[in-house]
Amino acid sequence: MTPHVPAISYPPQLLLRAQGIRVAFFDIDGVLTDGGLLISEQGETLKRFNTLDGHGLKMLQKGGITPAVITGRDSPALRARLQALGITHAHFGTEDKLPAAEATLAALQLDWSAVAAMGDDWPDLPVMCRAAFSCAPVNAQVEVSAQAHYVTKLAGGHGAARELCDLLLVASGRYAALLAEYTR
Repeated sequence: MTPHVPAISYPPQLLLRAQGIRVAFFDIDGVLTDGGLLISEQGETLKRFNTLDGHGLKMLQKGGITPAVITGRDSPALRARLQALGITHAHFGTEDKLPAAEATLAALQLDWSAVAAMGDDWPDLPVMCRAAFSCAPVNAQVEVSAQAHYVTKLAGGHGAARELCDLLLVASGRYAALLAEYTR
């Protein structure tokens, strides 16, 4: 059986920029979800997550890159989803995201040169501006897109986070080996 050759590719300068990443920070609303909020009659907030993004976050972990979440909201459903994905570095109800990111970096003994960050709105900018590699979904607010080193082809909650995960795995040299596990 012939080994599967990855179909994915990125410009070399983009891959160089994304090399050396060891932790990736993700916002939730507008990045891992489409940003919409469904409110039940009981006042519970419901969110829709994309399974492509979820698998990408799992592959990121398998590839040695730690996914971390910093979000301004909190809910049992959100915590359950992150737990199901094995994400242990998460900050909930955090409007000022920079101290949360710095706490995670201290816990992981990393600095900003090893950071990727994905956000879609102004509260994400303090982390994105310091990250070695920043990314925004195609539907991000214009100032956030302008800050990003890469703007995804897909929208938040519709595979945008998976795009970043795949890019980071290609840049790390681990993508092909992870793909081979599924195509043997």
